[in-house]
Order: sequence, then C-alpha cells, then structure tokens
Amino acid sequence: MFSRRQGRAGAVLAMSILAAPGSLATSSSALADEKPARPEIKTNRWQEDWSALADPALRTEAFDPIKYIPIMPGDPRSYVSFGMTLRERFEAVNAAAFGVGGIRSDAYLLQRLQFHADFHLDEHWQLFLQVEDDRAFGKNVVTPVDQDPLDMRLGFLAYVNATQVGTFKARVGRQDFDFDLQRFVSSREGANVRQSFDAVWGDWESGPWRFLGFLSQPVQYDFQHPFDDTSNSHFRFHTLRVERQVLGTNELSAYYSFYQKDNVHYLDASGDEKRNVFDVRFAGKLNQFDWDLEAMGQNGVIGGKDIRAWATGARAGYTFAGITWQPRLGMQVDAASGDHQPRDNVLGTFNPLFPNGYYFTLAGFTGYVNLVHVKPSLTVKPATNLSIMGALGFQWRETIADAIYVQPNIPVAGTAGKGSAWSGAYAQVRLDYRFDAHLTGAIEAVHYKIGDTIRQAGGHDSDYVGVELKYSL
Repeated sequence: MFSRRQGRAGAVLAMSILAAPGSLATSSSALADEKPARPEIKTNRWQEDWSALADPALRTEAFDPIKYIPIMPGDPRSYVSFGMTLRERFEAVNAAAFGVGGIRSDAYLLQRLQFHADFHLDEHWQLFLQVEDDRAFGKNVVTPVDQDPLDMRLGFLAYVNATQVGTFKARVGRQDFDFDLQRFVSSREGANVRQSFDAVWGDWESGPWRFLGFLSQPVQYDFQHPFDDTSNSHFRFHTLRVERQVLGTNELSAYYSFYQKDNVHYLDASGDEKRNVFDVRFAGKLNQFDWDLEAMGQNGVIGGKDIRAWATGARAGYTFAGITWQPRLGMQVDAASGDHQPRDNVLGTFNPLFPNGYYFTLAGFTGYVNLVHVKPSLTVKPATNLSIMGALGFQWRETIADAIYVQPNIPVAGTAGKGSAWSGAYAQVRLDYRFDAHLTGAIEAVHYKIGDTIRQAGGHDSDYVGVELKYSL
C-alpha cells in the first residue's frame, strides 16, 4: 500500500527522459513509450486510478464506458468510475474449533458482493462510496464476520496535495486500514466481512520519510438488517506512525496506538479494556533474500488489573530466481504472550487487535494469542499466473497457564491450566491462479493434528478445504 514509492520512481523516470541527450525524435519516442497504461485492479478499490482511460486508445474492454466518465471537459483528472467485486468461497470443515464441545462438521458458501462509485473531482479531491452485501449460505453458526446484509462499507472524502517538499494526504469518513503484513492491523480480507473504521486520517510524505496518524472508531457489525452497522465511543483505536526507507528501499517503521473497548471478557479479567500498543518493524529485500520482522508490546488496564503483553513475528525467505518454477524457501516464526498467573493483578494475554485471517491459514485453527509457532514453507510458480505453496506448522503455548486459542482470540474450552505446552501441527497446501485481469481463484487445504491437551478437552484432528473465485471490474 506504499504508493509513494511508485510516485517517486515515476517522477525520477520522467526527469531522466526529459534530461536525456539525443534528438527530438528520440525524446518524443521515449515519451510516447511512457504513456499511462491501464491500471490494475487492487484489493483496496479506492487506491485505483482510472484517469489513464482519458486516452481513448486504452478503452479496450466492455465495461470501460463506466470505468472512466469525465466530469469536467479538458481535465482528465476529474472523472467518476464505477466498479464491482464478487467473491464466492466454498468452505468445508469437519471439526470447527477442533470439535471441542461436540463435532461440528460444516460445509457452506460465503458470498461477498461489493459495488463502488469513485469520484475524482480534480487532482486533489476524491469521494469514494462502497456498499457491501455479505451472505453465509448453509453455515451452522453465523457470526458478524460471516454475514452482513447490504450496508455502507466505505464512504470517505480524501484530499491530496503534492508539492516539491512533500505530499499531504487526508481522509475523513468510513475507511479501512492495513499495516504491513496485516499481522495486527488489517482490513480483514480473509474473513467474509471486511473491517472498516469511522475515522479521520492524516499523512505527510517527504523523501524517505512518512508520518501518519488517525483517530478512529472501529465499525461494529450487526448481521440482522441492512444498514445497521455502527461505531461509537465504546470502541476506539487511535494511532501515530512513522516510517522511513533505509539501506535503499527497505522499510523501518514504528507506531503507537491506543486501543479502548468497553465490557470485554478474558479468561482472567473482565471490564473496560485500555491498551497502549507499541510496535516496531523492519522489512526488506537483498538480492534473492527477503524478510519481515515485527515486535509489539502492550500495557494498560482492564477491570482493575494491569496489562502486560507482547508478540513477535518474523517471515524470511530465499527465492531461487534462476531455477525453473522459481522456488522460494520460507520460514515463519511467531510468538505471543499468555497469562502466566491466573487470579493475580496482571493480565498477560496478548490482544491481536484486528488480525488478518490469511496470516496463518484460512482454517481459523490458530489465533495470535499465547502462541509459539514455527512454519517452514516452499512456494513454486509453475506458470506465470500460478503459485503453489506447501507448508508445515508446529505450535506450542507460550504458557500452560493460559488456554489454546483459535482465530481471532477465542479460547478452546478446557485447555487453560491443563496438559502440556504442545498444541499440535498442521499441513497446508494453497494454490492461487490468476485467470485474467478480472478473475482469480484459490484452493486451500489444511489438516491439523492436535496434541494431547486438545484431545483431553474433547477435541479431534481437523480438516479444512476452501475453494474461492473472485471477479472484479
């Protein structure tokens, strides 16, 4: 989501073309080669820029008449664009939450349908509106992350002003945030209902630096009726963040967040939760080696108890770019604190905030709470549009005193204070295929072999299969 890089790269390229020696014909040819290309469809549709379709030569597809509709003659940056995304995902799981409390085999269809209108009033102003309808067909237990009848998902006014000293950006209204790998702050793409925030956002970018901050109330979803989602002062999330590019384009960032939610229940604490969140991350790439390292600390209060919690995450890999199928060997290591001393005055259970369901697996067997997780993986690309990943995951509890958790932070009944640290191991296979610019597909399968702690709590080995198609225009 760091579009500032693309902007700087484009500016440098443009200046190099204009400054390059050569004949007028050569310069004109170079400029012709740098004409805007068709934009790519993005996960966050509000980040798309369809002004390139001001050039009639680029209007080559059936729906282009609604992708770029000029508002002001003579100003290609003033236009309205309409779009749609439809995602259908079939899921089957033979033992949700490991079947603790009874085997709960389930097979169902999740459908997400989005429509948006994107108004660019000039080069500075943008008004983005998106409605979303989420359905869960045949699911035994429907939750607010599974189903949400027609509702306003996004609706914000944005302002951008680029100058020689930097770029200022601001947004106000219902919007979404996603930081980095979305370990802890995400737009919740994995679940059927994405996460939105009613917020005021500000952003300043200059050279290798970026400073941003926002005040927000996370949207809380009611899946009974259309247009019933709300936010209020009982749930708040505010952030100040600084980023810098170091050692080339590698990313170093840190942020502070204030998380406040009323009437919260943990195994060893209840009440109004107030957490201070401190996060630092370093990510980058050197030749064929890539890495992403992040650490988070949390303190605060809940129900008269102090909060002291932490988490770390690391992903690294090496890609053999010169070998057929470009194999990438990856390693992922994660850890998050649990509560070490029940009934004392300290809560050590980590709060994963707004996690991404994709981060571990789509099966939902793993929550980023009281966890030690090691996951080697191998990814290959047999074809340009095809990616296949296979992985093994090994999991322990950080402390036996606290429970084993499934996504996002739901304790498995009967595991707290019992058994051993070993939680279990899983095998994962995922296939992603891009049919064309509009249609993508994915298949994921997970088998989780539980440890004795979950088995003694009444759990069972669990299997998950998900098949997804997503069409966007």
